[in-house]
Amino acid sequence: MSETLAASGPIDPSKRTWLIASGCAGAVGGLAAAVPFVSSLQPSERAKAAGAAVEADISAIQPGEKMTVEWRGKPVWIVRRTPEQLAALPKHNDQLADPLSQRKPNEQAPDYARKDETRSIKPEYLVVVGICTHLGCSPSEKFKAGPQPSLPDDWAGGFFCPCHGSTFDLAGRVFKNKPAPDNLEVPPHMYLSDTKLLIGEDKKA
Repeated sequence: MSETLAASGPIDPSKRTWLIASGCAGAVGGLAAAVPFVSSLQPSERAKAAGAAVEADISAIQPGEKMTVEWRGKPVWIVRRTPEQLAALPKHNDQLADPLSQRKPNEQAPDYARKDETRSIKPEYLVVVGICTHLGCSPSEKFKAGPQPSLPDDWAGGFFCPCHGSTFDLAGRVFKNKPAPDNLEVPPHMYLSDTKLLIGEDKKA
């Protein structure tokens, strides 16, 4: 290299600066083009978070109240049912389309949520995805029992989808002859403690 430069004579300083600058720009440009490509192969933080389990602190939920957390972009309802609400669940089994979630057992609920009317690990707490199984609307909570607009006179509390009139009890089970074909989904979940709930995993369930 040094011999070639010596044979061809000294390089003009302005040319030397231009050559160095061009070489650097080319290297930087090549690196810049490579970085987005390499980054595209890595899962984004948002994508990783979308599939991750979500921890919920349920210590503040009072009987008869509901809290909502987001898991995989879906609203998950955690309802702390009262003793009266629990006692009412078996009384309307004959009015339900699928009392024990047998239609799509692997999609609707894990095994531990199909053992009885409560559809839960701990009877006191209901954990369901708050999306209607008809067209994906989000039902409204109608926890108060008794006659109400658009609800039957013997209403024992539950959820009402105003879009097309589907009704669900306080175990997320759909009533017969409604547009929604299935019960509300029970996501995989487990208790880390009496006040901590993990949604998205159920290894210890």
